Amino acid sequence: MANIITRRSILGAGAGLAALGAGGQAFAQSRIRTAPASPPNLPIENGASLRMLRPVRFVQPDEEVFRANCARFTQQTGVQVRVDFVGWEDITQQTAVTANTGAGPDLIIGFNEAPHIYADKLVELTDIAEYIGTKYRGWLTLAQRYGKRHGTNNWIGLPFGASGGPLVWRKSAVNEAGYQAPPDDHAGFLDLCRKLKANNKPPGFALGNAVGDGNGFANWLVWSHGGYLVDENNNVAINSRNTIEALNYLRDLYPTFVPGTIAWGDISNNRAYAANELFLTSNGVSLYFALKNDPATRHIADDTEHTLMPKGRLTQSPMAGLTLNAMVFRHSRFPNAAKALLTFLMETEQYDPWLQANLGYWSQPLEAYSDSAVWDSDPKVRIFKDVMRTEFYIGYKGPISQASAAANADYIMVQMCASVASGQATPEAAAREAERRAARFFRRR
Repeated sequence: MANIITRRSILGAGAGLAALGAGGQAFAQSRIRTAPASPPNLPIENGASLRMLRPVRFVQPDEEVFRANCARFTQQTGVQVRVDFVGWEDITQQTAVTANTGAGPDLIIGFNEAPHIYADKLVELTDIAEYIGTKYRGWLTLAQRYGKRHGTNNWIGLPFGASGGPLVWRKSAVNEAGYQAPPDDHAGFLDLCRKLKANNKPPGFALGNAVGDGNGFANWLVWSHGGYLVDENNNVAINSRNTIEALNYLRDLYPTFVPGTIAWGDISNNRAYAANELFLTSNGVSLYFALKNDPATRHIADDTEHTLMPKGRLTQSPMAGLTLNAMVFRHSRFPNAAKALLTFLMETEQYDPWLQANLGYWSQPLEAYSDSAVWDSDPKVRIFKDVMRTEFYIGYKGPISQASAAANADYIMVQMCASVASGQATPEAAAREAERRAARFFRRR
C-alpha cells in the first residue's frame, strides 16, 4: 500500500525552506503519494566534494531553494557542493567543453537531449533512476524520452523538470478582437492575430536563436502542420509539402507580429509583454510570476490567461517542454556522491519545496509530484502541470541522438522560419536549405 508523505511531516527537518516560497509565504501542504522502493547502495567517497553547473533561474526562488537543498545535502553528508548558474545560451557550450576536455564540473544539468550527445563520457544513472521512478510512481513520457538511451532501459540523464511554453495572452485584448480565447485551428488563430494587430495590440513570437522560445515556436509551427525534421528512421524529412505549407502560413502570420521578433532572445517577449507592447505570445510561467509579484504590473497579470498552443491539424497541441536534464561525468572522482546528490534533490523533502517555489515554471517529471500543492495554488498555473506528458520532443519523430541534438543546437528549424519571415527566402528555398543543413548531421554511416 502506498505511503502518504505530507509537507507537515517534513517541515521539521526542512523548516528553513518554508520561508523561501514565492512572496515570502510558507509552502502549502502537499500529499505526495509514494510506493515502497529500496534505494541503491551509494557509499560516498572519502573527501568527496562536488561542483555542479546548471542554467540560470528565470524565477528567483528556483535558485534560492535549489541552493538551500544542496546546503542541506552538505549538512547531512559532509560533501561540499558548489553550484554555478550560467546563461541558457552558455550551458550547451560549457557542457561540450567539459565533455571534450574531461575536466570541470562533476555534474551538469543541461537541456533536453544533452546527455545523448556525450553518452560515452557519462556515468550511467539507471540505479538511481529506477529507485526514484519506483518510489514516485513512475517517470512521465518526456522524462523517459530524454533520460534513457534510445531503444534501451539504460538511463544516462536524470530529468528534473520541464518548462512549458503555452500561449500567454491578455484577456481584454482577445475579447476586444471578438474571441473568448485563442482558436485551436490555424485559420482562426491567424484571424485573431490580424485583429489584434489592427487594434494596435499585436502578438509576437521569437524567431531569434532563443533556446526556449525560438525553438518552441518554430517546432510548433512545423509540427502543427504535420511536418517534422526527420522521420522515425532518422531520414531527413523537413523538405515536405507540410513544411512548405507551414512556412506559407508564417508569411501570413508574421506581419501581425510586434517589430523585432527576428532578433528576440528568451527574455525579449517577457519585456515586451510587461511593457504593454505585446498582447499574445508563448512563454513559461515566469512571465506571469513576475507580473503578479510586482504591484506596478499586477493589473497585467490579472488580465493574463494561459492556453495550449493551437493544435492546428493535429489532435493534441504539439509542444515539447524545455527539459532540465542532469548528467554525471566519468571524469568525476566522486560519482557515488554525485548520484547521491541527485537522488537527494529528487526526494520529497527537497523536490516539493523547489517545485512550489518555481510556481510551476519547471513541471515535474514524476507522477507522484502531480499531487503537489503548487498545481492548486493558482488556476492560471495549473495548465503547466502536464508539460512532461507530451509525446513531442526535440528531434521528433526520430530517435534522440547526437545528430538530433546537433541539429537543434544549429537552430535549423528556427533559422528556416526566420529566413521566410524576413523575406530572405521563399518557403521552398528555406525548406531545401534546412534539408541540406540537416543532412550533414543525419548522413548515413
